[in-house]
Amino acid sequence: MPYPKKLLNEGEEVALDLRPHWWFFSKHIASGIPLFVVLVLVLSVGNKWLNALWAIVAVVWAGWLGLKYLEWNFTHFVVTDDRVIYRTGVIAKRGVEIPMERINNINFHQGIWERIIGAGDLDIESAGRDGQSHFDDVWHPDGVQQELYRQMEVNAKKRARWSNPAPAFAPSAPAPPTVPEQLQQLADLRDRGVITAAEFETKKAQLLERM
Repeated sequence: MPYPKKLLNEGEEVALDLRPHWWFFSKHIASGIPLFVVLVLVLSVGNKWLNALWAIVAVVWAGWLGLKYLEWNFTHFVVTDDRVIYRTGVIAKRGVEIPMERINNINFHQGIWERIIGAGDLDIESAGRDGQSHFDDVWHPDGVQQELYRQMEVNAKKRARWSNPAPAFAPSAPAPPTVPEQLQQLADLRDRGVITAAEFETKKAQLLERM
């Protein structure tokens, strides 16, 4: 189930929408291995009370694993061009939001096995009350780190456009003077003695040729 679009801001674009890596289930499934071994031993004894007890334990474990699957399904790690969003919880919800402009540093960690399976942990340092947010079982955290830096750059450019909007219209250049206006200007220059009468007649003839 993708992250609900109704929870996005107007014009906000989703770059990544990730569930936790399947390694999220490893510790939950591993806890069932000793239970399975004990269940086999109990069944081999043949005591009906022990059988009933371990049947109940197996059902409880299966139900608990089902709840963990729902938790996985309702966990989102989302990167948009405005923020990082982390939401988890089936009934009771918990969430973290980090605006892109407040992110200071992004670190990731992968062990050898995690590198093989493409999982890891991500730490995001931000300016704010919490300071650092830690995220476990992230798919390809190195790639997520690069995408975060790219979206930070996109966000910075968008905020720069908002703070320096382009003018609604470019100022138009003043219209050049018409031929009669230029003739009047030449006459004024002649009357003030700036140009001679001969120069006036020459310029006048050139202007009249353009008409």
